[in-house]
Amino acid sequence: MKTYDFAPLWRSSIGFDRLFDLVDAAQRANEDSFPPYNIERVGDDRYLISLALAGFSPDEISLTAEQNVLTVEGRKGEQKRDFLFQGISGRAFKRQFNLADHVQVTSATFENGLLQINLIREIPEAMKPRRIAINAGPRSNVEQLEAKAA
Repeated sequence: MKTYDFAPLWRSSIGFDRLFDLVDAAQRANEDSFPPYNIERVGDDRYLISLALAGFSPDEISLTAEQNVLTVEGRKGEQKRDFLFQGISGRAFKRQFNLADHVQVTSATFENGLLQINLIREIPEAMKPRRIAINAGPRSNVEQLEAKAA
């Protein structure tokens, strides 16, 4: 994989720290592909993350959402089994997903080795576009100001 040097951008850019951190994290994310996952858009403002966690149980997985970062961690308990061949990975993992502003985790389910995390983007009412009514008055603003001044 090709890596890029962002040093020239750091020297001449202010306030783009989060963007550069995301690009940096995306480059590092390709190094470890465990566990495999999908990110799916299931509606205009709804998303679904699915992680394949064969061999894990719900109590061995933790989900944490904090400051626009969703962290999924898995840690297997000690196993006293004598495998002749182990093709199902049981190694510990930590996978992080950066969430956009106003994206929240609504629920998570674990069934048949698949962890599914539902997310929704809810923009606060104060940030949504709103229509401003234009009042038609008998006089213009200039005429009203002149009338007040007199």
